[in-house]
Amino acid sequence: MSETTRGTVPAGGPAGGDPYLELRGVTVKHADRTVVSGIDLALRPGEFVALLGPSGCGKSSLLHVLAGLAPVAGGALRHRGDEATDGLRGRVRVGYVFQDHRLLPWRTVGQNIEIAMKAAGVPAAEWDERIERFLGMLRVGEYRGSWPMRLSGGQRQRVSIARALAVEPDVVLMDEPFSGLDEVTGRAMRQELTRLHEVASVPTLFVTHSIREALFLADRVVILSHGPARVLKTLDVPLARPRRHEDPALARLEAETVADVLREWDLTEGPAS
Repeated sequence: MSETTRGTVPAGGPAGGDPYLELRGVTVKHADRTVVSGIDLALRPGEFVALLGPSGCGKSSLLHVLAGLAPVAGGALRHRGDEATDGLRGRVRVGYVFQDHRLLPWRTVGQNIEIAMKAAGVPAAEWDERIERFLGMLRVGEYRGSWPMRLSGGQRQRVSIARALAVEPDVVLMDEPFSGLDEVTGRAMRQELTRLHEVASVPTLFVTHSIREALFLADRVVILSHGPARVLKTLDVPLARPRRHEDPALARLEAETVADVLREWDLTEGPAS
């Protein structure tokens, strides 16, 4: 397991090349309170990067800035080298998957996806084909005419991912989308997501506080501090794809990373008195 120097991320990520997104010294505030402090981060084309941090450290706030839902208080955001400090909205199509499904219960599954495509400027003539394609890819095609609240939690989250992908996004932002699912469903969804990423190869930033989830999904894991969030360390994930939850190499890597994160988050126990 290779790691970069603490607190820095090389431009373009571990394999080099021009970054798709680049954050330099980005700071985010809520009123007078700093929630993200001087983040440096690069996301390369086609790369899957996991942001790993403790609950409440500012991970979601960082995604809100990238989506243009919150302002940058300091630093700079660049998209393919161009200034984009006010966020990506209007510059690229962003697929955003939230912690909960955020489906409108008074609209059918298909209508929820239509709303997203209309907002993204997708021509109406393409809606039907895209709905069929992406619901089919997520294995919930039979529920196109169903009301969201009649679906299971896992099915609703599959629909929310289909909605994000149906706009054919240039970048995908995912905010702990599987945190509310049971372990078996969560595993199935992670496996599904890796398959979809291999097919679409869209640059993805995935927020999580689960070390196993980050290592299973990502090409690179960025470890954040307790809030206000700052980058502590970046880890390249050396595991070949496709990955299996039962892989002993994943378990060993998880154990190493847990010990590392405990030190970084200053959670190791001192000697008994």
